[in-house]
Amino acid sequence: MSILNQIVPRLSRSLTRRENGEAQSANAEPEFTLKPAYEVTESKEAWGLTAHLPGVNKEGLELTAEEGRVIVRGRRAWQKPEGWTAVYRESVDAPYELVLEHDNTVDADKIHAELKDGVLRVSLPKAEALKPRKIAVN
Repeated sequence: MSILNQIVPRLSRSLTRRENGEAQSANAEPEFTLKPAYEVTESKEAWGLTAHLPGVNKEGLELTAEEGRVIVRGRRAWQKPEGWTAVYRESVDAPYELVLEHDNTVDADKIHAELKDGVLRVSLPKAEALKPRKIAVN
């Protein structure tokens, strides 16, 4: 069975509204979370996750693997040059979140990640039980 059949995104395609009815102050967290564009690839040894997180740096990124889930969280904050005022902006200062579920097919101890130019690349090695092995016939 392919990991593409096993990975199930928890969030909707682009924006997910948070379920809290509290009023939002100017400094409060936005009421939505962005889901980054991503792709999943597969080789014999591992699955690969590539997520596009423009404006997120290493300090603003959190990657966890727990209980059959891989979770990517990050935050983008617009850096306004001193003395400048935004006249028009389409980008928002909001958190990113991507939750991918698997059926314990990833060896969490061997996960490797790299963030470069706003692109997160994660290698998710397959658990040994999933790797093909040659069996001797007597």
